[in-house]
Amino acid sequence: MLAVVKRPHTNMMLFEIKGDIPNQVLCYLQQEFGPNVNIVENDDELVNIFETDWYKRVSATITPGDAVKVYRENFGLSPMMLGQKLGDFTEDFVVDMECGKREISREVAEKLGRLFEVPVERFLF
Repeated sequence: MLAVVKRPHTNMMLFEIKGDIPNQVLCYLQQEFGPNVNIVENDDELVNIFETDWYKRVSATITPGDAVKVYRENFGLSPMMLGQKLGDFTEDFVVDMECGKREISREVAEKLGRLFEVPVERFLF
């Protein structure tokens, strides 16, 4: 059975583009979306995201397993491929690490750190 759900219209901003945007892109967006495009020229000072309270709150909730999954997906690896790169681990082994069912050993964390070129601590509690 198929259910179709229509989402209500919202005035919330869907996305924001920052930086030097070519005029061709701006013209296309204005032509495609008309009055729904809001162009704001803003010279606000940039903020280091790693120093914001938001980042600290979010990063505190990310588990080592979440980090494994994010890096694996960013590198375009399947759980099976990552298992092979770590040294003949099964797909289930990798999925269990990502889900928190299997603790990540120091040895595996070191392999992950070398593979993804990030600090080992990202994969340890």
